[in-house]
Amino acid sequence: MPLRTVAPWVRTRLRAAPAAATAFALLVAVTAFLAALFPRAVESYESDGVRAAVTDAGPARSVIELSAPAPGLDKTQREREDALRPAPLRQRYEKTLRALPEPVRADPRQSTYGAQTVKSPQGTDRWLPHLSPVDPQFTLAAQSGLDTHARLREGRLPGGEGITSDSRRVEAAVTADTARVMRLTVGKDVHLGSELGDTVTVRITGILEPLRPKSAYWSYDPVLRTPAKAVAPGPAPQPELWHAGLLLAPDAAPVLPAVDQNPQRYWRVATDPGGLTARYLPALKSRIASLEKGPLLSELRSFTDRDARVSTDLDKVLTEHAGLRDAVAPVVAVAAYGVGGVAAVVLLMTCALSAVRRHGELALLRSRGGSVGGIVGRLLAETSVVAVPAAALGLLSAVLVVPHARVGPSAVAAAAVCVLACGALPVRAAVTHRRPRAHEGRGDLVTARPSRRRTVAELVLLVLAVGAVATLRRRGTDASGPAGAHGSGGSVDWLVSAAPLLVGGIAALLLVRLYPLPLRLCARPFARRRGVLGFLATASAGRASGAQVSPLLALLLALTTAAFGGSVLAGVQDARDRTALLAVGADARVTRDGAPLPASLADAVGRTPGVREVAAVHIDWNLSLPDGSTVPLIAADPATYARLTAGTDLGPLTAPALTAPRAGASAALPAVASPGLARKLGKKPHTFRTPSGTFTAQVTDTRTTTPALPTQGAFLLVDRKALPTAEDTALLVTGAGVTRQALVDAGAEGGARRGLDVDVRSAERAALADSPLQSGAEHVYLAAVAAGAGYAALAVLLALLQSAPRRTALLARLRTMGLGARQGRLLLALEALPQALLAAGGGALVGWTAVELLADGLDLRRIALNAHGGLSGPGDVTLRADPWSLLLPATGVVALTAGVAFAQAWWTTRRAPAADLRTGDTR
Repeated sequence: MPLRTVAPWVRTRLRAAPAAATAFALLVAVTAFLAALFPRAVESYESDGVRAAVTDAGPARSVIELSAPAPGLDKTQREREDALRPAPLRQRYEKTLRALPEPVRADPRQSTYGAQTVKSPQGTDRWLPHLSPVDPQFTLAAQSGLDTHARLREGRLPGGEGITSDSRRVEAAVTADTARVMRLTVGKDVHLGSELGDTVTVRITGILEPLRPKSAYWSYDPVLRTPAKAVAPGPAPQPELWHAGLLLAPDAAPVLPAVDQNPQRYWRVATDPGGLTARYLPALKSRIASLEKGPLLSELRSFTDRDARVSTDLDKVLTEHAGLRDAVAPVVAVAAYGVGGVAAVVLLMTCALSAVRRHGELALLRSRGGSVGGIVGRLLAETSVVAVPAAALGLLSAVLVVPHARVGPSAVAAAAVCVLACGALPVRAAVTHRRPRAHEGRGDLVTARPSRRRTVAELVLLVLAVGAVATLRRRGTDASGPAGAHGSGGSVDWLVSAAPLLVGGIAALLLVRLYPLPLRLCARPFARRRGVLGFLATASAGRASGAQVSPLLALLLALTTAAFGGSVLAGVQDARDRTALLAVGADARVTRDGAPLPASLADAVGRTPGVREVAAVHIDWNLSLPDGSTVPLIAADPATYARLTAGTDLGPLTAPALTAPRAGASAALPAVASPGLARKLGKKPHTFRTPSGTFTAQVTDTRTTTPALPTQGAFLLVDRKALPTAEDTALLVTGAGVTRQALVDAGAEGGARRGLDVDVRSAERAALADSPLQSGAEHVYLAAVAAGAGYAALAVLLALLQSAPRRTALLARLRTMGLGARQGRLLLALEALPQALLAAGGGALVGWTAVELLADGLDLRRIALNAHGGLSGPGDVTLRADPWSLLLPATGVVALTAGVAFAQAWWTTRRAPAADLRTGDTR
């Protein structure tokens, strides 16, 4: 008779507890997803940052130009002319494109080649526009692709058949901007001076409209597209002159030596940033260096010219980007280590609670002859069946969310989560059940004593935390130098980046050690009182096992991470708000190139939708002081300006402090001055003469800044009534939703149709966060806050679910003894609140402590302000504890704990006590 097959262990266990297996799989999948997503997200925004840096640099800095002088007099005239013709130039252009090494990629749509003058000849026609007695200059360029990069607006394209260096007449086209500024029309002749003494006549045959004016074809040498003002060489004062471009046909390039004996040939390669990624950055910098001065330059010279040279600022652009990236990376690593530590602790806590829940089962197996290896193997198989597919699902989800990144780092991170999830429970079981035990003590939390190994581990962690905090405060997150040094070093030091996590860990371990003390202290007065709820709650909380305190560790770490990340985000937002305010002085500023504004403009702006108030001020930039120096003078209405200063917090003052004395009074005019100017003027009255009137003023108060000149240093502020003829020179606007276009329209209505400068605070603030590196770092910190809060909620739920059967049985027994339903709900809430209150209060306190300890070492300037750098005085970028980030997660933990406890009590009191009691139940 064949033996019946015993049910496999893994299948039996999964069928016995499907809800627990599903919850564990979900936890592993989410954790693996976050772990795999982080390196992909960092690589993605760093790659976006590289592409944005190259794109924002513009063609003038990102184009790689290979240039070579035209052949000299050692060659025959025919050889010199042939070297400038399109065919050999195109041949060398194609070789140049093929010679570019990866990852340098060319954009053929914007790349070009040709020849042009180096010394710009002057136009001798008197009808040409002149900025000074010096004649305007022209650059003659025979550039390829003119017919594909421009639309013919008038006339025809220039021809170049039969043109040689002996020619003195040539055709050219100009852009519409050049024609408008230089007064050129089709058929006009421009006469250019020649180094050979003869005049070269250039006939305009066509006017062109560039198809993509901002492309490298037109913008590398923008004078070919738009005339520019230049300064004539020579001693000061140097006169200004116009500099414009004339576009010849490629076949007409041989005429260039007639106006410039040393023209140059060029091959301009526009780089394609679309294929650039962060991991190619070191290789790209190396290839650019080799192109400028290295083997690649020698290779290019082999088929172009031995005197050819490469010029580009792309290496500087990449170096600047690397500096920003290396400054941001260590700060982002702080968030990564925090979330990673919290996730690991929650995962270990889950396995520890599972081990406690199954302690009796595993002890029974061990006492009946089960080997440690056999138990570990079965547990490993049980967890692997759940964790491996869940981790793979998390990795796949991360790849789908961020598709364009390397899979290797994400796979390693997901595999680490999988290994931790698979091995935590078996290792815990092997350590706990290495010896069979017939009877074990209850192990109450109040009577438990920490082991020596735990003490040693905590001391080691304490030493690491102290060292990390000291190092971070001394040199900052940048491992290559002091805080704020934005060099290219910027390597991530794991010990420094883990400082907030270590601080939270030390504080959590300290609170775990101290947790029994408040329970004992609370139990004593409750024991002497007549009521039973307080005593039962503290006694029941104290009877919990030591393993059930592990959620306290996870809660504290999660709350610390959320509070620290929230404070970082709040510090970044505050820095941008303050910087934008210092740049504008109000919600918007309206000026007109230093010229007075129309008198009706203030009323027109005040009627604009969204405008709350308009403060019209008069600024005289050259107020003469008694010692002969000059400072800006600000004249404003006291009441309106006082409200503006109070709303912006830029040197707040009251209206009486600025109000002029009544007419006929002999007292001096009260004035508010900057501290330096106040020391210079002293307390004595002084008489000042301005184009708007004469007044006598005495400094009565000082302010370091004021809305009219928020960052201009010295100033003198007086009542506008002292200058009756003063005109408005600036309007400071306050109001929500003010837009630049609305203010421009109001300016046109108020009589200022041209020359109006409008600065809006919201636009200034948006410009401070235009880098993908900044937005990527902010998103990481936002995810850190969300993940910290989520793991905190998960720790609360796991702890409550773990102890739910014990609390249900306790409540059922007490109900059989006469405990009412209302008392039962209150009892469960009181039992769950001590740990939640300790975690919430400790988390807020530890978060505040971590921010205060690490604020001096964490540099947020590059994340907050990008290339704008740091500010001084009122614009310092410092990390400050954010009350909302500290209190909101902590309050949520308490509310969640109370809510779950009340829900469980409500559900339990609806059932009969017998439904929750079993004979022999030891819960």
